[in-house]
Amino acid sequence: MGLITVGIADCKVSSDPRDVLITRGLGSCVAVLLYDPVAKVAGLLHYMLPESNLDADKAIMRPCMYADTGIPLLLRRSYRLGALKSRSIFMAAGGARMLEKNETFNVGKRNCDALRTMFHRAGIILHKEDIGGTASRTIQIDVARGKVHLTRSAGSRQEMVVDLKKIGVGDVLNPLIRVDSGARHAAVAHITVDFPRKTGIAC
Repeated sequence: MGLITVGIADCKVSSDPRDVLITRGLGSCVAVLLYDPVAKVAGLLHYMLPESNLDADKAIMRPCMYADTGIPLLLRRSYRLGALKSRSIFMAAGGARMLEKNETFNVGKRNCDALRTMFHRAGIILHKEDIGGTASRTIQIDVARGKVHLTRSAGSRQEMVVDLKKIGVGDVLNPLIRVDSGARHAAVAHITVDFPRKTGIAC
């Protein structure tokens, strides 16, 4: 196996320690990551829109396009590989405001709101998040170690390192930033995060 690309409106799960799940080009879309540090199961969903009632027929064919059909699918696939909700760690990234001059059609915000609604209904805690803003993102997770690499593109060069073990539940990834204002190219903010290697017993 190896590097597994999760496309737009796509979902992949793995328990193979050789795998790395990655999704690119997260603008207003949202990526949801699940990691069970005991079963060593990782899942990654990349959804585009908040609600499947926008197009019920398309939701049947492409459930990962929508938050309300994609998130349950991510959970089911991960649980089939041995992950348990009670010990899984959840992270979200994306939901940016892209090329929008007003808030009327802020798809990024609506996507994030849909995520929170779905998690609340399912009794799931969102442990970490990097959402909003105007930067596009690329995110990947290493199945063996539960290590997450997040890259943001912005207007200047940025470098960040974040250790999830030192951040509380629900914290936003907002570390100190070193900016190179003289950079000619789009900024790339590299964030490295580690899921805590917790153990637990299913409820």
